[in-house]
Amino acid sequence: MGIFLSLCHQHMLLAWRSGHTTLIVTFLFIAVTLMPFGLGPELALLSRLAPGLLWVVLLMSLLLSLDRMFQADYEDGTLEQLGLLPLPMELIVLAKSLGHFIALFVPLLISVPVAGLLLNIEAAVLPALMLTMLAGAPALTLLGAIGAALALSVRRSAMLTVLLVMPLYIPVLVFGATSSTRAIAMSGQIDWPALGILALMSCAALFMAPLAAAAALRVALR
Repeated sequence: MGIFLSLCHQHMLLAWRSGHTTLIVTFLFIAVTLMPFGLGPELALLSRLAPGLLWVVLLMSLLLSLDRMFQADYEDGTLEQLGLLPLPMELIVLAKSLGHFIALFVPLLISVPVAGLLLNIEAAVLPALMLTMLAGAPALTLLGAIGAALALSVRRSAMLTVLLVMPLYIPVLVFGATSSTRAIAMSGQIDWPALGILALMSCAALFMAPLAAAAALRVALR
């Protein structure tokens, strides 16, 4: 457990010190600020489209950082040393994914209320919107780890990572945007069926993604 927590803490510190956290939060607010200019001044239209747009911007913000989840450790040889630790590669993947989630996704979730108000989302709807995003957040992080591991040995892997991850993100995006839209239609009430599906996706990713990502990392290290 000590090694697991140390890896998680190390990944968090590297993400903060490298400026990735600031980068993705800044991208989120830039995209949210520009949306009203593209959609026009009609507030009703903006409010109706805001949940889906906010989910898309959230995914795009995460995609900016996925290629660095394992890439830096692979390039400087740290990943090979991690393979020598008395810790299965699956738990190493899980530790780095947890650090990635805390360092990058949590600041995005904290920024969601302000971004939602900029998109004319009522304050009463924001708790349901944040709960929906929190339910789908583990799935997004763990599925991103699979794409980052598969593209590890490719030069300039950022674009390949995006291409690999996007098909995996579509189900989460569909149910997340649907649940958020229904929350607005129901004046802030939670859409429990969609929320349960998102939580189920996260649970499935928690069991399956570390296995798939660890297998991809072992192939890259051969």
